[in-house]
Amino acid sequence: MSGHSKWATIKHKKGAADKARGKLFAKLARQIEVAARAGGGDVDANAALRTMVLKAKAGQMTKDAIDRAIKRGIGENDGANYETIVYEGYAPGGVAMLVDTLTDNRNRTASDVRTAFSKFGGALAEPGAVGWQFSRRGVVLVDGSLDEDTVMSAALEAGAEDIERDGDSWRVLTDSSVVYDVKDALEAAGIAVQSAESTMVSSTTIEVTDIEDAKQILRIMDMLEDNDDVQDVYANFDIDDALMQELG
Repeated sequence: MSGHSKWATIKHKKGAADKARGKLFAKLARQIEVAARAGGGDVDANAALRTMVLKAKAGQMTKDAIDRAIKRGIGENDGANYETIVYEGYAPGGVAMLVDTLTDNRNRTASDVRTAFSKFGGALAEPGAVGWQFSRRGVVLVDGSLDEDTVMSAALEAGAEDIERDGDSWRVLTDSSVVYDVKDALEAAGIAVQSAESTMVSSTTIEVTDIEDAKQILRIMDMLEDNDDVQDVYANFDIDDALMQELG
């Protein structure tokens, strides 16, 4: 298991569910607001908004909260003016990271992101230094105890592109625009879905074997994802499960 999906699993095991859910809802609301402002409040006509709404529903965000965010986006309620900025950086061990932000104060956000990297042995990179190796994909994680042929058949029937092993799960890869449709189709076929998201997947993976590097990488991820301006963090690391257990 690697990168963003690895981190999602780590966060799940770390607990603090209520705090994490509150932050998640705040970030989802911001993403919905920006999508509505850019393409209008009609979910059927605005593909980006539809994706954000499906993501919010998957995260158990309420319909009222979603509607309020859409209304802020189209100007019916007061909302901040956000801009999207993607930062690129390197963590210890040569691990590449993309940091996707929505901010109403680019100086504050740039300072916070730079601090997260520098505090734990990383550094920001020039635009393009990291981003070239990432592409947007849909990723659905399903029960790894299921037979590969069963998962493959159901996934391809649902419109997926491929499956691969991801630790104790199967990783189903899709076009990012249909990830939630594939999730629904898999569930309808009786496949237990653990998570589904539109994410950035790296073409290369860095295997992290040094425990100190692993600690610093996870600290950078933790500090970044605790920042309200940071919407997503993508990385290309792989930390062995045995080392993860050693880290606790």
